[in-house]
Amino acid sequence: MRYGMNPQQTAAEAAPVHPGCPPLKVLSGIPSYINWLDALNAWQLVREAAAVLGVPAATSFKHVSPAGAALAGPVDEAVARLHGVDPATVGPLTSAYLRARDGDPKSSYGDFAAVSHEVDAELAELLGRVVCDGIVAPGYAPGVAGTLSRKKNGTFLVMEADPDFTAPAAESREVFGLRLSQERDPVPVSDEVIADVVSGEVPAASHRDLLLGLVVLRRTQSNAVCYLKDGMALGIGAGQQSRVDCTRLAGAKTDTWWLRRHPLVRDLAFRTGIRRQERINWQIRLVEGDLTADELDRCRDALGGEPPELDAALRTEWLGRLTGVSFVSDGSLPFRDNVDHARRHGVTCIAEPGGSIRSDEVAEACRAHGIALARTGLRLFHH
Repeated sequence: MRYGMNPQQTAAEAAPVHPGCPPLKVLSGIPSYINWLDALNAWQLVREAAAVLGVPAATSFKHVSPAGAALAGPVDEAVARLHGVDPATVGPLTSAYLRARDGDPKSSYGDFAAVSHEVDAELAELLGRVVCDGIVAPGYAPGVAGTLSRKKNGTFLVMEADPDFTAPAAESREVFGLRLSQERDPVPVSDEVIADVVSGEVPAASHRDLLLGLVVLRRTQSNAVCYLKDGMALGIGAGQQSRVDCTRLAGAKTDTWWLRRHPLVRDLAFRTGIRRQERINWQIRLVEGDLTADELDRCRDALGGEPPELDAALRTEWLGRLTGVSFVSDGSLPFRDNVDHARRHGVTCIAEPGGSIRSDEVAEACRAHGIALARTGLRLFHH
């Protein structure tokens, strides 16, 4: 490896558990320890998502958790305009990655991408235009891997996954001189996992989103929750010590995603020469609404004038339009406050393991808010 978790950790190597049978191989570039973790987790996510839901899937990973994940589907005007694509002709794999990256485009800057199908020329061209550090896929169309290998002066990571690789039944890691071993999680994500609906009814579109959310959280650092709509993650909360803090963090990301679609934000006219990521960052900062005096001056310069004001009334009215959002938790909701906060972000369906001492209160909160509740009985902690 290039180095371990940090550059000062130079003695680092990666080796397959069974020699001669690596799950991934490097076609170009030299991965670091974290690159390997991103690639291995991201590939498992998209492979399972595509298998469970039957369409191409993509994810955008940062620091061993997905910043976004999505299935192939329609690319809306906000995404198409930022990336210069025609939503009527964009291919399914490219659409999946664009939608995955747009869930949290600030965090996806410098991401590690994974897709469930062979990378075609269209996706390769897009990857050449965005700030991305590497990709893992089960294959590459002729010439595509070579094209990608020239990105970032040859340091862009191109990795190929073996779609037929079967992981060992047990896995282990060593921490501070102690080896920890466990059985790999054997329970597949399937329709049966969300069959126990204890409140309301789950529409077909929400059913798909709940399944995608379960697959996403299986590869997200815990505590973790995910808000989803139309086959894409709108907000992922990862690695929080408090579940309700995770719910609020991911909810804020969901609000930001939706507010970026407000015409005042979506139609911002930036000066020529302002790069895509700068445009995205200014959209987000205007939505967040707490610009410093220095930021306000720089934003005026980027726009060539005064930025629009998205006041409290406009925000409230626009956020009130967001509905049909699904919410998935990797662990049991311990208090009803998670439901109360989730409802603020358009949630109409929830899937969580159940089994907490206050599960009845959680179910009552769902009934009070008109939210469908599915209990999975399946905890998906990931560390």
